Amino acid sequence: MKQIEGGITAAKGFQAAGVEAAIKYQNRKDMALVYSTVPCVAAGTFTANVVKAAPVIWDRKIVEESPYAQAVVVNSGIANACTGKQGMDCCRAEAECAGELLGIPGDAVLVASTGVIGMQLPLDRLKEGIRKLTETKAEGPEAGADAAKAIMTTDTVPKQIAVEFELGGKKVTLGGMCKGSGMIHPNMCTMLGFLATDACISKEMLQKALRADVVDSFNMISVDGDTSTNDTLLILANGLAGNAEIMSEGPDYDAFCQALHFVTTYLAKKMAGDGEGATALFETKVTGAATKEDARTLAKSVICSSLTKAAIFGHDANWGRILCALGYSGAKFDPENVDLYFQSRSGRIHIYGNGVACGYSEEEATKILSDPEVTVLADMHMGEEEATAWGCDLSYDYVKINADYRS
Repeated sequence: MKQIEGGITAAKGFQAAGVEAAIKYQNRKDMALVYSTVPCVAAGTFTANVVKAAPVIWDRKIVEESPYAQAVVVNSGIANACTGKQGMDCCRAEAECAGELLGIPGDAVLVASTGVIGMQLPLDRLKEGIRKLTETKAEGPEAGADAAKAIMTTDTVPKQIAVEFELGGKKVTLGGMCKGSGMIHPNMCTMLGFLATDACISKEMLQKALRADVVDSFNMISVDGDTSTNDTLLILANGLAGNAEIMSEGPDYDAFCQALHFVTTYLAKKMAGDGEGATALFETKVTGAATKEDARTLAKSVICSSLTKAAIFGHDANWGRILCALGYSGAKFDPENVDLYFQSRSGRIHIYGNGVACGYSEEEATKILSDPEVTVLADMHMGEEEATAWGCDLSYDYVKINADYRS
């Protein structure tokens, strides 16, 4: 497996576009299209929030009931959440408009929205945006990059990746893009994420792979502890690579899952590091846990701790906040038998062990914590399981961004 240039359009048969439709923003791209020249099997994971946006309800039905999918229409700026019947009617109108212009059924079109909750989407501008998207869709990395930019809200950079690997002697490509910077605390996946592959794989195995993968990728990130109403992760597979169809577990399925996890983990870390107001990617790796679930719970508890996140922002080696977050996670362990370390490209330092602080240099700790990527290592000495979670520091700018987000 190797990483290659591009993102959502890297795989055979996929086209994309990003255009300006003035849905909410001015003078920036705010609508995107992903299109396959042939029908695809589709899989998805969606928010566990009881309050679900209209596009989430629409897409779940398409993924579960439609024979195939072939396009995704995305807008940023307005979430189409808490919009009642009008919001669902809007989803249907979007899909039918795109379907007519692309020459495919409306129930082969997935839709997604991100932005402010409670506002109705301007359907006339949406339809005009869809017209522009269908006219400008293209293959190649530039079109994929335009789509990745168009789905951004408070993101500061677009997030995309593509990889090549082999299945049964055939070259297969998997690409993806995502957005997410605030209201990020997944409970299935998070944000908006779109993956496209030319692998030939059954719908059942594609859904199985995606559902299993998010547990240790997108579900292991958090920016602010808020699970969005719009969380959607979709994957389309059009089979143009020509490999023998993956219909059961085995070496090809394992190879596909490995590539999928590389892509989703890369995108998840990019999201965590680009959290609203963030100055650093904050990683916690737990080793020596009694169970896998304990490892996940412990790691997630640390990166979700507001006090720890604030300490990372201040480059303060306040290990007590880390130990506290481990302690209230719900996982059982002996605090007298835990080892804590800080690590970054500037080095590694042992900060806590045998129930007391280690004799470390505060200056060295501050240097390590001043890097743009900081890791907490927690060895629980309880077993053999491990897990990694990703978050970001908590800065003044997070409050500034969210204090007036609607305006």
